[in-house]
Amino acid sequence: MRHIHSSHDATSHANWRIIFSLIPYLLEFRSRVVLAILLLIGAKLANVGVPLALKHVVDGLTLKNSDLIIVPMAFLLGYGLLRFASVFLGELRDAVFARVAERAMRRVTLTVFKHLHNLDLGFHLARKTGGLSRDIDRGTNGISFLLRFMLFNIIPTLLEIALVAGILWTQFKSRYVLTVVIAVGIYILFSVLITEWRNRFIREANEQDSRTNTRAIDSLLNYETVKYFNNERYEINEYDRHLADWEKSRLKNRLSLFALNSGQALIIAAAITVMMVMAAQEVAAAQMTIGELVMINAYMIQLFIPLNFLGFVYREIRQSLVSIERMFDLLNEKSALSDSPDAKPLQLTAGAIEFNAVDFGYNADRRILHKVSFTIPAGKKVAIVGASGSGKSTLARLLFRFYDVTGGNIAIDGQDIRQITADSLRQKIGVVPQDTVLFNDTIFYNIAYAKPSASPDEVYRAAQMAHLDEFIARLPEGYNTLVGERGLKVSGGEKQRIAIARVLLKNPPILIFDEATSALDSSSEKSILAALNSLAEQHTTLVIAHRLSTIMDADTIVVIHNGLVVEQGTHQNLLAAKGAYAQMWQNQQEEKPI
Repeated sequence: MRHIHSSHDATSHANWRIIFSLIPYLLEFRSRVVLAILLLIGAKLANVGVPLALKHVVDGLTLKNSDLIIVPMAFLLGYGLLRFASVFLGELRDAVFARVAERAMRRVTLTVFKHLHNLDLGFHLARKTGGLSRDIDRGTNGISFLLRFMLFNIIPTLLEIALVAGILWTQFKSRYVLTVVIAVGIYILFSVLITEWRNRFIREANEQDSRTNTRAIDSLLNYETVKYFNNERYEINEYDRHLADWEKSRLKNRLSLFALNSGQALIIAAAITVMMVMAAQEVAAAQMTIGELVMINAYMIQLFIPLNFLGFVYREIRQSLVSIERMFDLLNEKSALSDSPDAKPLQLTAGAIEFNAVDFGYNADRRILHKVSFTIPAGKKVAIVGASGSGKSTLARLLFRFYDVTGGNIAIDGQDIRQITADSLRQKIGVVPQDTVLFNDTIFYNIAYAKPSASPDEVYRAAQMAHLDEFIARLPEGYNTLVGERGLKVSGGEKQRIAIARVLLKNPPILIFDEATSALDSSSEKSILAALNSLAEQHTTLVIAHRLSTIMDADTIVVIHNGLVVEQGTHQNLLAAKGAYAQMWQNQQEEKPI
């Protein structure tokens, strides 16, 4: 029981924390919020006045003296005006407040988006894009709902209950007020208890919805893989299995909603019946007029309509809090990488890079690099070679600071990269990755992404240097050709050329080529290598290579095996040493077709 109680307290505390965190969004438009609250009060006063006007209309019409017909006519007009005012002021209130809610959604969505971009690579490699998208979507909608309905439905409904109770207290016997208070108390208690019970079904349905969406997005993103293995039927069955779980969760949700609505309807019907029986007895005893009976009935109906809506609002607010909680959990994700408090911008003088006894593991049980040491002198090219899984690409990721070393350090011009801001470091580095992923936009957009402020001529020049201009000239839409999602509409070689054009446009002092020509044919590779070599002449360059023929001209070649540096030297020196590099060279020469 202690565990359940503490869990409930923690949830309650989290809910209040979420609610208080939304206050700054209200304060951004103070005047609008104040005006909306004044309109709210006006609408509720008009609403409470409607049954009072109706009483006078009914009583006026039951008088024997027909000369007094002008009195109910005035009340009829007042009745109509009050009805219109209650609706009009409510709509006007929503219109005034709309800007506040929409701006809050914008601010929070932007905050989450910014935070996700600040998280480390490890988080993004493990994320499930479809579920993540749903969590953000439900969370932002939940914030809008919470702001609107908590401020403009729960508070006004409580205000209306107080006003009606006050009128009944002054106009009628205390038993009427007592009946209303007891009925409202039972109704609220029942709604809260059943809604809390329902929350587990809501959470379950949300989780199944996210899983189902994740499965669908993942399958569609891997469309080609599905086709390669004729697994359409398997994917459909997997998706249907997730949909079946979602269907069960939704059914539990619906059945629990039926129990809630039925119970609420029973409480309302019982309360109105009790009030009408008491009023009818007093009318029969001539202690109450017909108009007063009608007024009591109107107040009870008018009171329980918003109260019934309050039940819906409470349910939705609890559901919104669950959705917002998921989104806030994203904001609470801590990045494994962050700038130290005293981090300074990188002061690049020459661009010399040192790897000093670097140790690294993606986790404690998976050591990748062991005391790796080598230097890339300013303006020189150093190549890293080795078997797959030896840690070559990991070195590039560490230099770009996707991860921090677990031992030793990496320094640029004597500055430990952990002590400089990641943003200033990455501005000075250009990367051509092994697997280039493009935005679902035009070729021009994807090249210009390296430097959004670049002029069209600069983009065209970068494309020309990357030998893309001939390929683009053959396309009907030229630079405006869409590359498709993740660049699926262009070949691997074309994607690689776009990646190279990007780096040429960025023109940073430090370059990383992570098997940059791996997707190119031999003739394309020669022309691209010529462009890369020309570019590398003025830059400090780290080349990750598989094909040794592409790095023969490197100033130094570092051979990595199982995370250890086993050899260093020039191409000729390493061949003469007849070690690991010479063996790799021999193997690749034998693989060449005759």
